Amino acid sequence: MTRPTRKSPTTLARMLILGTPLLLLGACAAPPPPCDACAVAARAEATANQALSLAQQAMARSSQMYQRTLVK
Repeated sequence: MTRPTRKSPTTLARMLILGTPLLLLGACAAPPPPCDACAVAARAEATANQALSLAQQAMARSSQMYQRTLVK
């Protein structure tokens, strides 16, 4: 029996988390002085990095829990 995977929602979430800051940074790349959009993009990127880190930790924990259920 195979276990169901939820790969596509995770991939979509990662694309949204990682893509939004990049789009915001691309919007402010032209002007030489730092702009408000750049500051917002930098904060968004930092928040996205934190969210990605938490998601990776949660995935690791759930994988560990799944592996433990297989052992029992």
